[in-house]
Order: sequence, then structure tokens, then C-alpha cells
Amino acid sequence: QVKLVESGGGLVQPGGSLRLSCAASGTIFRGNIMGWYRQAPGKERELVATISSRDSTNYADSVKGRFTISRDNAKNTVNLQMDSLKPEDTAVYYCNMDQWISGALSRDWGQGTQVTVSS
Repeated sequence: QVKLVESGGGLVQPGGSLRLSCAASGTIFRGNIMGWYRQAPGKERELVATISSRDSTNYADSVKGRFTISRDNAKNTVNLQMDSLKPEDTAVYYCNMDQWISGALSRDWGQGTQVTVSS
């Protein structure tokens, strides 16, 4: 099992920036994918961005050009740099790790960190 601990959320004005960080510990195999998802009140959890262990990235259309995901494989950390934030980015952001163990998908989540974009 993997423990994921997020940090860096908070309140920011529209147009501002925040950087989220997530540290993973536990049983971690190479070839995993780490990512960020978010859930706004009354909405489904949605993908924000993912990054493979080879730094292949994938972004939701709504954040392309504004958010940047990065990772440090040696430290098992993943970061999300969020620029040009909009009120619609307000949500609880969750760190995620997907691993394939004996052919089965193992998915772990952090506890979430609140991001509020408001003037």
C-alpha cells in the first residue's frame, strides 16, 4: 500500500498561482503513474493531470497551458504548478498513484488539499 501526502493548497486571487506537492511512501514499483485529480462541490472527481515515470504527461483541456505537472522519481514526489488560476479551479485536489501489480491495477489516493480561487 502507498501513502500519499499532499501540501500547498490555500486561498488565492484569480490570476494568481499555487504549487501543490505530494510525497509518496510505502511499496512503490517502477513504471507507476502519478497524477492530480480534483473534485468541486456537487461534481464528480475529474482528472487534472498525470505523469508517467518516463515524464509523459497528460492534461485536462481546462488546464492546458496554465498547469504544469512534474515529478522526482528518486524522491517519489509529484508537483502541480498552477498559474493563471480561475474561480472554476476551486476544488479539493487529490494526489493519485496508479501501479500495476501482478497485472492488476492498484490505485492509491491522498487525503486531498483545498484550493480556493476567489477575490
